Amino acid sequence: MIYHVTRMALKPGVSEEEVAAVMRRMREARSSDPSIRSLLLGRDHGGEYDYSHISVVDDLAAYEAMMNDPAHLEIDRIGLPLLDKFVSFDVTDDPDPELRTQIAAIHQRRFDAVPDVAELVAGLGEYSGSAAPGPHAT
Repeated sequence: MIYHVTRMALKPGVSEEEVAAVMRRMREARSSDPSIRSLLLGRDHGGEYDYSHISVVDDLAAYEAMMNDPAHLEIDRIGLPLLDKFVSFDVTDDPDPELRTQIAAIHQRRFDAVPDVAELVAGLGEYSGSAAPGPHAT
């Protein structure tokens, strides 16, 4: 299992209506994407982030399917412009030491294939996570 986690801090001035629309779309995507086993989405109460989400998938094939699902790309296009800071990381019970590299490769292929999403991520005030493009990568 792979638990894909994101933490999101909003830009100043983002309305509750804008946030609600993206959150609604994220919940809808869960039901339309068979690669997602489970989804948790809500307020982040552990620091400087406003919202967090966890998607659970079975394996790397499901992870790649989730990351490239049209609904996921749509959510990136409507949600990323609302964010100042974004953290993305993965937790897994898979003991394969190459998993980190394989996950980074999935992100890199995605950014190569979908340059507008890569530009949105690169344009964030701060981003850390798997294969982050742009000057804010960590």
